[in-house]
This record gives sequence, structure tokens and C-alpha cells, in this order.
Amino acid sequence: MTSPPPPPCTQFVLKVHSRCDLACDHCYVYEHADTGWRSRPRVVGEDVLAAAAGRIGEHAAAHGLTGVRVVLHGGEPLLAGPEVFRRTAELLRAALPEVCELDLRVHTNGVRLTPALCELFDALGIRVGISLDGDRAANDRHRRFADGRSSHPQVLRAVALLREPRFRHLYAGLLCTVDAANDPAAVYRALAALEPPAVDFLLPHATWEQPPDRPAGLGPAPYAAWLLAVHALWEADGRPFAVRTFDSVHRTLSGLSGLTEALGLEPVDLVVLETDGTYEQADSLKTAYDGAPATGMDVFRHSLDEVARHPGMAARQSGLAGLSPTCRACPVVRSCGGGLYAHRYREGSFDHPSVYCADLRELVDGLAARADRAAGAAGAAGAAGPGGVPVPAAPAADLAGPGLSEAQLDELALGLGGAGTVRALAASQLSLTRAMLAAVHGSSGLARSAAWELLAELDATEPAAVDAVFAHPYVRAWAARRLGGDPDAGLGPLAELAAAAAAEAGRGDTVTVPVREGILHLPTLGRLVLGRGVREARVTGGPTGWRARTDDGVVTGPDDPRWQPVRRVGLGAGRVLALEDVDPGRAAHRWPVADRLDEAEHEAWAGDLRTAADLLDRDLPGYAEGLWAGLTTVTPLRPDPAGHDVSSAARQAFGAVGIARPAGPPVLALLLAHEFQHVKLGAVLDRAELYDRGDTRVFKAFGLTPRPVGSLFQAVYAHLAVTAFWGTRVRAHRGTEGPSAAEARSRFLHWRGLTDEAVDLLAASGALTPLGHRFAAGARASVDPWLRAPTG
Repeated sequence: MTSPPPPPCTQFVLKVHSRCDLACDHCYVYEHADTGWRSRPRVVGEDVLAAAAGRIGEHAAAHGLTGVRVVLHGGEPLLAGPEVFRRTAELLRAALPEVCELDLRVHTNGVRLTPALCELFDALGIRVGISLDGDRAANDRHRRFADGRSSHPQVLRAVALLREPRFRHLYAGLLCTVDAANDPAAVYRALAALEPPAVDFLLPHATWEQPPDRPAGLGPAPYAAWLLAVHALWEADGRPFAVRTFDSVHRTLSGLSGLTEALGLEPVDLVVLETDGTYEQADSLKTAYDGAPATGMDVFRHSLDEVARHPGMAARQSGLAGLSPTCRACPVVRSCGGGLYAHRYREGSFDHPSVYCADLRELVDGLAARADRAAGAAGAAGAAGPGGVPVPAAPAADLAGPGLSEAQLDELALGLGGAGTVRALAASQLSLTRAMLAAVHGSSGLARSAAWELLAELDATEPAAVDAVFAHPYVRAWAARRLGGDPDAGLGPLAELAAAAAAEAGRGDTVTVPVREGILHLPTLGRLVLGRGVREARVTGGPTGWRARTDDGVVTGPDDPRWQPVRRVGLGAGRVLALEDVDPGRAAHRWPVADRLDEAEHEAWAGDLRTAADLLDRDLPGYAEGLWAGLTTVTPLRPDPAGHDVSSAARQAFGAVGIARPAGPPVLALLLAHEFQHVKLGAVLDRAELYDRGDTRVFKAFGLTPRPVGSLFQAVYAHLAVTAFWGTRVRAHRGTEGPSAAEARSRFLHWRGLTDEAVDLLAASGALTPLGHRFAAGARASVDPWLRAPTG
């Protein structure tokens, strides 16, 4: 019997430097069993970077990946220098398919972080994680320089830099290695004071042959007791930031997937790439024995598919079947997952429970007991979800809302879609967003949520106010990240949604909202920059507007000069677009977003949007009607340093497109039409299958790297509008000469030819469903008239 193919790899640790400027005594790279670092180049070379980027891009294209995460690591990665980071980002973005979003991060001890590096990371879209074990006493226990000096002041300086308003969007979170001898309350308070978006608490790497320290007098499970003490403080504070360990257990107890290799039964999809180009398994295996992570493969000779089939990778992807008999019989195995693979090592084998078995059992049981008490309290209080939406295990296409008529399907198949058709798509997307939000709440493990209860009440009495907030494109983007297990997607936005809905309803309701990284966010309304010292605000929505009282006693509102509202642009005929430059969810676009626009930039955008709207109405009325019915938000993106046009549609953000302001309104009109095609098709794909999602073949079209059938479908659908745009420009210049007429003819012939070929390729792909064939036939019907159109 043929084994099923391994899952694709979506997470990569790319080592850019193999040495470190600290001498942490708990480091698995230098202080444990593996010695591979001694023979590797200090700095990754250009050849390795180029080959690694090519392999990742090749893998993403072959498997139709919509996103990958790459963490730049070491040693200490900042020793590599700025040019390595610049080239790495450039090579990765050039290699990845257009539809694949790059989540690029660097994890550092922070000692060498400078404003100049932060500016570079800002320009390159690289987020920064910092290792910090808590207060100075806890951190100095292990994280010191080789001469014994404390690293704590330098690390705090690095975190302070990331908390500055200009860099706070780069702040990915903190990593804390647990030492049971440290005071859990002191560690928690020290980390919480730094307002991280997320904290990872890691058990120190150990095996049965090199067991962890267990301080005397702390009982048989000291690490569980330590983590449960932190959990109690975290819960009491209202979960101010994401904690992957706790969130993972809460999710698995609710039947969802885990968030970390160390917990749960999900297959591992992470690969390490060393500075010499060799592929390795998880770094944690360095604690088992010398050479344990090795695969014998490298980026020059082997694909990532070959790495995924390595026996060591397969052993970490086999779920329940790959665990020891003791683990398989354990009642908490679906939450514990047998613990981290490396921690099971004993006498040449990983077929054992974790060396932390007692701690993991006590931790899961303790969190489950707290969740049961929470559920009982919520049941007694009669908590309900907005609109009575049930909490599904995962959102499903049949929750998408009202159906489309045959005539509306025919419109969409042609690449078009009138106002009524697109409004039906928008209604289905709103229904799906509601279901996803219910799933977020249902899997949160919260005892009670005042924010959720307020949303339920407002939905019963002021449903239009709730719909106005839930329909904001980036609400669903956050919910998708949360349900997908993104450790950075905390629960704070739920209170923000309730506050925005209360403000919209104007009934006088009050809700407490966490202030994230010094900013109070109100989706659809704007943001209030309050500063680092403020942790929460009580927001009241009254008939004359909203007000907020911060935890330091200040009463404020939209008249505060620190308030940055979402600005809207009127386009005539009652049409309005939000020019969204403040919502944190706009990072859903695959390209770095622009900072807050100044007044001159905003006016320039507004003028270009109005002119572009006129051009679309005049030249592309068949596309424009649906576009104005569904497009609500334009998010400014950063320009491409190379000068290329940049635009993006985020798959989970219906109604929004991201664009770097182009040279003029005609190009802006083209980009709006092009990206909204992706938005429409994405909404269709949430409702119906157009192609076999299991088809792993790739197809080359539009001069791009080979793409899976889903990417081909998206490209064809978007270029129907591109072909029509340039065709209308040729028509407008008919009988004239000059550079504009010549450019229009050249581009029309180029895109018409490529789209014609791609439609044939799609139709003959053998991967389409009956409805997919209907869309391919519609694409052919749209392209054929342009093939007959005169170009002179």
C-alpha cells in the first residue's frame, strides 16, 4: 500500500550566522550534545541564500502554499550584518509565488539591536522576536556574556526600541526559557511590563539521559507548577498577550489543532537550513546526541519534498501512531502529544514518553480543570454568541450565506458580476465572518467574556451596528489567523470589536478594551495613541460619540489630538472608500503596509482615487459596477524600492485591496480592477469548488514561475480585467499616434496573448470541477471578443 505524501513544509529556520555573542549555559546549540556548529561557516553565503530561497519558492509553488514563515536565526543572527538581511529578504520575495505571503522574522538575543537595524527591518518587513528569561535575577541565571557580565540591560534596551511607536509593529514577542528555580510571579510581571504581543514559555531542552534540573522542595512536577502559577496571573490580567503554550492546550481541549511542536498531535512542518546549506530537522534534537538533527541533504542537491520524506521528519509527522504505548494510552495525549520529540530520547531511541511527562500531565489536567470551571460559570450565566451562531469546530463553506442564481454565476464566470451579485457575495462573506468569530470565542476557553456578551446583546437590538463592524475586511483576517493557530493573534480584538459596535450603536454601553502596545484600536473608526504606560481603557459609546477612560484616570475621545481616525474618500454617486492606514489587521497583505499618511499624502491619494473611479466608470463599466458594490477599503502599501507597481488582495479580507500609490490614476484604476478580481474569486472559492485542491501539478503561464492550478485560476481571472483595461485604452487612442497610444497597443497585445494562452491551459488542465469548467468557458467567452478587436 502506497504511503500518503508528507505534508508540505511551511516553516523554515534559516541560520544566517553560526556563532553567538552570549554564552548562555542552557543553549542547545553550543552546550548540549551536538557539535555540528564547529565546522560550519560563520556567515551564510550568497550561494546558500539564493539556493535556499529557490528551494522554498519551488516548494511553495508546487504545493500551492498561500503563506510561509521564515525565521532568521543563529547563533546570533544580528552578527551577520545588514547586507545579509537585505539580500535574504530580496531573494525570498523574488522566489515565492505571487499568491504566497512571506512572514519573515528574526529571532535575536537583542544585544546588538540598533535603531538603524530596526529601520532596515521596517523597510524589509522583518519582525523581531527577543529572548528574555524575565527579570534581571532570572535572566542572569543563564543568559550572560562569556566573561560573566549580565546581558539584561542590553536586552531591555532592545525591547524598549521595539516598543517605540515607529517600530512597535516589528515587535513579534518574547521567548522565555523556564527555570523552575525562578520566581514565576517575578518573571511574569517583568515580561508583562514590556507589553509583548506574545510570549513563548519554553521548557529547557533535556532528555532522559540528561534530565532537567528539579529544584528540591518543588514537588514531582515543578515545571507544571511554575507554568500554572504564570497561567493564573495571565488569566487574572485578562490574557493581555498571546501565550502559545496556554493557547495550544485550550485549543486542543476544544478539539482544534495545537500551535506548537511541543504540544498536540499535528504533523511537524518545520525545516532548518544551516549556514553551509545543509538541511536539518528541528534544532531541539541537538540536545539528544551528536548529529541527531542531520538529514544528509542540502539546498544544492535536494528539494524540500525530499527532506519531507526523510525518516526523521516522518517520525515527527506520524501523530498518535508515532508515540510510545504509554503515551497512546494516556487520556491527555491529544493535548500533550507526547511532548517535544527531542525530550523523549533515551538509550538510542525516541520511543518513550517525554522526560517532562509528569509536568505535561499536571499542566494539561490543571488547565482542563480551570477550563471546566470556566465553562460551568459561562453556562450558569447563559452566555450566547452574536445572532445565536453555533460554535463550529471549523468554519465550513455551507455557512457562507444565501445562494447565487444561475444568472449571477454566469456573470461571475465571465469575470464580471453586477452590484446585486457582488452584494450577495458580501452577504455570504459576512455570514462566514460571524461563524469564524463564534469559533474564535468558542475555542478561547474564557469563563465569561463581557465583550462577547455585549456583542450578542447589540446583535439582538442593534444588528446594523454589529454588521458594520463585522463587515470590516480585517476582522475576518484576524479571526482566520486566530483559528489557524497564529501565536500572535491574541484575543484583544474581540473587545475592540465590541467597543466599535457600541460606538456605532450609541446606546451608552461600556466595555473594557486592552491597549495594545500603547494604542487603543477601534476597528472601522481609528486608533488612539496613548503610550506605553496605559494597559486598558473603558470605552463607552454614547449618542454623541464615544469616550474612553484609561486605567490612569484620563478621559479622552475623538477630540484628542492623538486620535487618528480612519479617513474616507467620497467618489461621487454615494460611493465611499476607507483609506485604511491605521488598522493592525492590514498586515494581512503580503507586502509591507505604509505608515499613517500625512495630510498631503492623503489628499494625493484621494485625488487619484476619484480620477481612477471616473476612469473605471467610463472604460470598464462591466467590472466597475460590482467593484463599487464590494470594495470598501484601500490600504496604502509601501512602494517597491525597484520602482515596480505593487498591489495585493488578502485572501481572508473581502472588500479590501492593498496598493502602493502608483504613478497616476490610470494605473491605479488598473490595479483596483485587477485586485478586486482576486477578491471576487476568493469569495466564490469560499462557497464552491472550482478545481481539485489535491492536484499537486504546476502550470507555467503569464511568464511566471510554475504555479499550482489554484494560482493559475486566480491569474486568469485577474487578467480578464487587465486585458479589458488595455483593450479600452487602445479603443480610446484609436486613430492617434504617440507614446500613450503605442504603450496601450503594446500592453494590450501582450496581455491579450498571455491571457488567451492561459485560458486554454486552465481549460485543459484536467483539474477543474464542472463549475470550474463553467468558469473557464466564461473566461474564454470574455477573451474571444478582444482577439477580434482591432489594434490600429
